[in-house]
Amino acid sequence: MAIHDEFDFLIQWHVTERCNLACRHCYQDGRGSVELSLREIEQVLDEIGDMFSRWSDAYALSIAPSFNITGGEPLLREDLPEVLAGIRKRGYDVFLLTNGVQVDRERARQLAGPGIKGVQVSFEGCEEVHDNVRGGGSFSRATDGAERLLDAGLPVTLNVTLSRMNAKSMKKVILFASHMGVQRVGFSRMVPAGRGCELVSEMLSPAEVRALYEHIFSFDIRNLEIVTGDPVASHMRTTAKGKKRMRRSDALCGGCAAGVSGITISADGTIVPCRRMPVPLGNVRIDSLREVWALSPVPEALRDKDRYSGRCGSCGRWDSCRGCRAIAFSYSRSQGLDDYLGEDPQCFPEA
Repeated sequence: MAIHDEFDFLIQWHVTERCNLACRHCYQDGRGSVELSLREIEQVLDEIGDMFSRWSDAYALSIAPSFNITGGEPLLREDLPEVLAGIRKRGYDVFLLTNGVQVDRERARQLAGPGIKGVQVSFEGCEEVHDNVRGGGSFSRATDGAERLLDAGLPVTLNVTLSRMNAKSMKKVILFASHMGVQRVGFSRMVPAGRGCELVSEMLSPAEVRALYEHIFSFDIRNLEIVTGDPVASHMRTTAKGKKRMRRSDALCGGCAAGVSGITISADGTIVPCRRMPVPLGNVRIDSLREVWALSPVPEALRDKDRYSGRCGSCGRWDSCRGCRAIAFSYSRSQGLDDYLGEDPQCFPEA
């Protein structure tokens, strides 16, 4: 059968819930779990490979999968090099997401070995801002770690979580990233979930989100790519002159990936639509990932515009946006609801 289309698919895999920081805005609650063993991870990777093969045969698709390996702090997992190597030997692209504070020169050298595509280091702003969010001393340790990753030849993205806690620091962030020599600086919005559920008041208003992205995308710095996976930023893809001013960092078919072109596996094997949207769909220890993807009512609803409410349900950009489902869900819970199909509360109207 001829292959007619390519389908990008992202698997976000939390290999541990353990973490060496206690960030104020963390979307996780810090509870422990019984982690999948390396053998179990290998078994799930085999099942994923079979799922992609079946999709390709059934739908004439060329699957372009990528893996984001994260935690908790993934570097706390002793067999992380074996996990990364297991993904790479199957021919999949793999990226590592870390807070960077445990990256010494030897660890950076080890990470460069499996041939991972890049490392994302969490970054909140200048030292005072970063340490306020992530804990005293974390700024210097994270930036040292990022520099060691660069020295080892790994592409590095500094990723910033946008909120009122750091909104005034973006110029400093971008200039610092340029001076540091990282290849990318990325942006996403804070999700008021987990430990961050206490920070609803720190969420930016729709007007503030728009103004902040306008400010961020106004920078044009040589050798520094400004990226985002934020679906509402799709409203701002082009300038008045039609020039592309940003690109999405996630390989998606368009818009929010949750349940549409991506899925998350938690450290204990729980399957959820998105790493920041704790709606359990099943568990890879007992459930077929392919069957969960095909038959679970939650992804089915996420793929159906008619099921959405508010502005997202009537928006002409639904195919390319859909709002951030994690933010919509977490914000609804802060209002006493439980709605992952509601409107994104930070979406702003077109100019």
